[in-house]
Amino acid sequence: MKISDRIRHISINDHKTERFEGLWALPYGVSYNSYLVVDEKIALIDTAGAEYKDLFLEAIREEIGSRAIDYVVVNHMEPDHSALLSEIRNLYPDVTILCSQKAAGMIAGYHGITDNIQTVKENESVSLGNCNLTFYMTPMVHWPETMMTWLAEEKTFFTGDAFGAFMACDGQTVDGFDRIELEMTRYYASIVGKYGAQVQMALKKAAGLEIERICSTHGPVWEQEIGKTVALYDQLSRYEPVRKGVCIAYGSMYGNTEKAALDLAAELERLGVEYRLHNLSAEDPSFAYRDAFRYTHIVAGSPTYNNDIYPPVYSFMYGLGARLLKNRKFFAFGSFTWAGASVKLLNAMAEKNGWTLIGEGKSFSQGWSKEKCDLRELAEAIAADCR
Repeated sequence: MKISDRIRHISINDHKTERFEGLWALPYGVSYNSYLVVDEKIALIDTAGAEYKDLFLEAIREEIGSRAIDYVVVNHMEPDHSALLSEIRNLYPDVTILCSQKAAGMIAGYHGITDNIQTVKENESVSLGNCNLTFYMTPMVHWPETMMTWLAEEKTFFTGDAFGAFMACDGQTVDGFDRIELEMTRYYASIVGKYGAQVQMALKKAAGLEIERICSTHGPVWEQEIGKTVALYDQLSRYEPVRKGVCIAYGSMYGNTEKAALDLAAELERLGVEYRLHNLSAEDPSFAYRDAFRYTHIVAGSPTYNNDIYPPVYSFMYGLGARLLKNRKFFAFGSFTWAGASVKLLNAMAEKNGWTLIGEGKSFSQGWSKEKCDLRELAEAIAADCR
């Protein structure tokens, strides 16, 4: 797609891959974006995964014909964006690779390429003739070699994975914030979530630029809704909830902890509190990570399993701790048969994360009943917080 006279957008929409990074479900697919800046010289910004070689190279030929690519910019070395570097080098043997110092070592490791590499530094520029590419180092957003590329003449920021989202864009390749916000948040929580401090540093650099277009490697090109997009990233990277509400995440062996979770959901529904319910025994945890980042409250339910937390729930809690999620209110509940430990251990994990406990939690033995595990008071307390 032609974004402007200078910028061309090569977007590959993948509806076949089931799990991103072999981990995260892709019910709506995912897009892989590269960009051509066409001037007196031509720069290709990022490439694509190896499986898309023919489609990718054909798209380049359609855009530039027999002209050569002079530069390939490597903003990020993850293979879904860099696997075709060797193919580009083979087709355009005189091409110069522009990358950060750390990326140069990765290029050697992945591709065995060590020549015609020009490492760039913070705020360094390279001329394409009538326009200039300027580079900003953004380490750990979300790999240590990452950088972003600024095209001042187009007020366009090529941001690598930052501001990206799950979801194939297909016909709607520009904007679409309301359509894609949940998948953008799920992408952030799953992939970038640990690096909030580094994202904040990148946002400070971006604040000095008059940005009118953000070109990420996943998801749409942002033009009309840049304010919403940057505001969401700012909130998520400061670990501030996006909305008042509850992420209920539970695992259940024989259905008793699940009954308690469903009962809590019914009480919240009655009180008009926004919530989302996640069965961690059956669901990809990225959806629960998303809502833990979005909402003010997290409620986790787990049976006691081998005198410990049920493994899918433990993994969820560990994952949130690994992502350094802060500033949440927390409640634990769960069932047990002969020795109850899960609620106490869940509370300990929450406290380690620095979350505020809403009471001591609720542990009940054997089968669930309203009398054994009445969560009405919890629902009312959450409702009062969310008003």
